[in-house]
Amino acid sequence: MSPQERAERAAKAMWDNDSASQRVGMTLDHVGPGTATLSLPLRPEHLNGHKICHGGYIFMLADSAFAFACNSYNQLAVAYQNSITYVQPGMEGDVLTAKAVEVSKAGRAGIYDVTITNQNGEALAHFRGHSRTVKGTHFEENEA
Repeated sequence: MSPQERAERAAKAMWDNDSASQRVGMTLDHVGPGTATLSLPLRPEHLNGHKICHGGYIFMLADSAFAFACNSYNQLAVAYQNSITYVQPGMEGDVLTAKAVEVSKAGRAGIYDVTITNQNGEALAHFRGHSRTVKGTHFEENEA
């Protein structure tokens, strides 16, 4: 199995059980070894009292992209520390994209950077996630 096939199978296994990301309207656009891209069209229910995207939805989008990237090796991986910096607001009608890229992977630890942009390619937030692998896999490697 190629690394790309492994990443895609792990992502499918995760996505099939990820009702949280699906329920808010995210789509899984791309996954590869150590990388993932998800998007979210902003609807009225994503807005806060200022009529801008609630920061929790931006964080959730980034966290989901991070999760798919760090789980792309068919090893269960969980977050143990994340941070986000918001640089401009998302507005109703925007389509947000979160692109996660692996910065470092050594032993059980990984570091991933996620940039969240709007449909114009403007950065809305920068997220850094730290992962730790735990026992288990998303699928049996010897399955057909």
